[in-house]
Amino acid sequence: MRVFIAGATGAVGSRLVPLLVAAGHEVVGTSRSAERLGALERAGATGVVMDGLDAASVRSAVLEAGPDVIVHQLTALGSIAPDMKHFDAGFAMTNALRTRGTDHLLAAAAEAGVGRFIAQSFAGWPNERTGGPVKTEEDSLDPSPVSASRETLAAIRHVEQATTDAAGLALRYGGLYGPGNAIGRGGQILEMVRARKLPIVGGGSGVWSFCHVEDAASATALAVTTGAPGVYNIVDDDPAPVSEWLPELARIVGAKPPMRVPAWLAKPLIGEHGVSLMTKVRGSSNAKAKRELGWQPRFASWREGFRTGLG
Repeated sequence: MRVFIAGATGAVGSRLVPLLVAAGHEVVGTSRSAERLGALERAGATGVVMDGLDAASVRSAVLEAGPDVIVHQLTALGSIAPDMKHFDAGFAMTNALRTRGTDHLLAAAAEAGVGRFIAQSFAGWPNERTGGPVKTEEDSLDPSPVSASRETLAAIRHVEQATTDAAGLALRYGGLYGPGNAIGRGGQILEMVRARKLPIVGGGSGVWSFCHVEDAASATALAVTTGAPGVYNIVDDDPAPVSEWLPELARIVGAKPPMRVPAWLAKPLIGEHGVSLMTKVRGSSNAKAKRELGWQPRFASWREGFRTGLG
């Protein structure tokens, strides 16, 4: 098939392109920068410059490509600093791409008669922070997010609702790690761990679900041809509390164990959202993706992935 990847030079998109090319698909990939098109063409795709926030740019790119499938990977996550206290401010561009960008792509898809639409979403902290430690796609998203993350959660709701309303698939990636990510060689979070600047807050009871970036790409490649419309959690098999994964990450990279800080002391520094990430968030189940997409993560647990997949 002819597959159009919006955001093909990002962390997941750049790994998705060669998978789809190897599977025999014809791939058109977009970037905001003409300088990055060469990497797409070397991977076997046709590169196109597109501004995801410009409706005319999106319409022109999609109509010219005439795809059978659109994969929406437009984010600005690579430019985000880990500022939990001002979370929405850091995600402003990504939120615009998940709202206006999604709407532009869906409008162009409808005009071009595109039969399948797949969009990136996120699994983890958007889950409702009550009840059991691991949530499925049937569980509600957080009905009362902290103030610092309300706009970002609203943008996640939008991309998922708009995509599923159009009979598309929304893939909720877990916390991405691996080369080119914050938890990866040279990444900001990994360097904070090395410098002992990422403490365990409170009891560290917040449950996180991770996904290696290559596993996110492999699940997305499957979704191009497999799976009914709906939402899918793309996470590994091993949701874990901060009190478990953070010390293990420090040990693996040869850092000293993380310090422990009471929640009341951390809150002025990392805000309510940061404290929630450390103490209240819930993990996610991947059972649906395994069952309906036939997906098996290469790194079934972050334990193995942190040891061998950070880059």
